[in-house]
Amino acid sequence: MPDDVAAALAPHAVVATLNYLRPPADGSRPYRYVEEPPPGRPRTTIEIDPRETRIEDISGREHLFSLDANGFAVLDAPTAVADLTDESRIRTAYRAEVEALLRARLGASRVVMFDHTIRGQGPANAGGTQREGAPLREPVKRVHNDYTWDSAPQRVRDLLPEEADALLARRFAIVNLWRPIGLPAIDSPLALCDAASLDAERDLVVNELIYPDRVGQTFSVRWHAAHRWHYRRGLRPDQALLIKGHDSATDGRARLCAHGAFDDPETPPGTPPRQSIEVRTLVFWDAKADG
Repeated sequence: MPDDVAAALAPHAVVATLNYLRPPADGSRPYRYVEEPPPGRPRTTIEIDPRETRIEDISGREHLFSLDANGFAVLDAPTAVADLTDESRIRTAYRAEVEALLRARLGASRVVMFDHTIRGQGPANAGGTQREGAPLREPVKRVHNDYTWDSAPQRVRDLLPEEADALLARRFAIVNLWRPIGLPAIDSPLALCDAASLDAERDLVVNELIYPDRVGQTFSVRWHAAHRWHYRRGLRPDQALLIKGHDSATDGRARLCAHGAFDDPETPPGTPPRQSIEVRTLVFWDAKADG
């Protein structure tokens, strides 16, 4: 095939900076205090390792990617909720929409939406993750995964303590549903690492999030040349991204999807800042945990 024809058929891609983790030189576990640290302790030991990375646009090829094969999926998912910054509507109407959508899409026996965050600029409340009237959270421009092998089942125990033992005996997952609000997501899109290109033992590093009353965990990610990165340029508000944060199944399907926002070098000057909402859900199936 001539080079010019091959180039015309190749997927569109950009080269942009993704902020990986630079693990501490002493081999210690990276941490961050959510509030003020004790005297003499640094607020965080998490350091970034910026890497210029090829990120492929999957526009027009969304059907080739799935939650179980790649750790993420793009859905056509219009919402009937006109204002996705309205806290009461998010907790009632939008929650019902999301839970029904994921039950149907994933064949789940039960879905529980337990958290949401709005990102962008301006005041908003964000489902208990922000104080009402506080500034919106900015996009997270660091490669990460929201849960670890230990913190994901602990989330079930925290949220559903009386049912946890029975629920954790079956397959469960944590799945985020992410969509832009108002306008397509041109500014600060999400980069998604194909789960098939990530080696958990090699690439994932546990971070500790230290709260006044507990210690949580997330994964940061070491750079590796094998990683394959994708994004969906201009995702519309009537579409959504599903992002797998954890899957208890160990049968070869994707167990998580490392991700992070990035500065797209093709974003036109004057593009409005992206505003988005992500909701986090527990997803349960009747199958056993090793299913």
